[in-house]
Amino acid sequence: MKLWKIYQDVNTGYDTYDSAVVVAATIEEACAIHPGGTEWTGAFYATWASDPQQVNAICIGEAGEDMKAGTIVVASFVGC
Repeated sequence: MKLWKIYQDVNTGYDTYDSAVVVAATIEEACAIHPGGTEWTGAFYATWASDPQQVNAICIGEAGEDMKAGTIVVASFVGC
């Protein structure tokens, strides 16, 4: 498993996530993770990008052996 920094810049402002560090095997899996920890379900993504293709990812390292895919290590939320 790898550690990925995921980020988006299409939905910015207050009450949105701008980035997170997540655990995933591939870049595609990383981009499909919502920083809030929920499944990808259309309307909920008012706080994030509306499509995984709008999410960017950078591999930042190796995850620990005990870390599971889909784990959100940290997320950045801009609230009001």
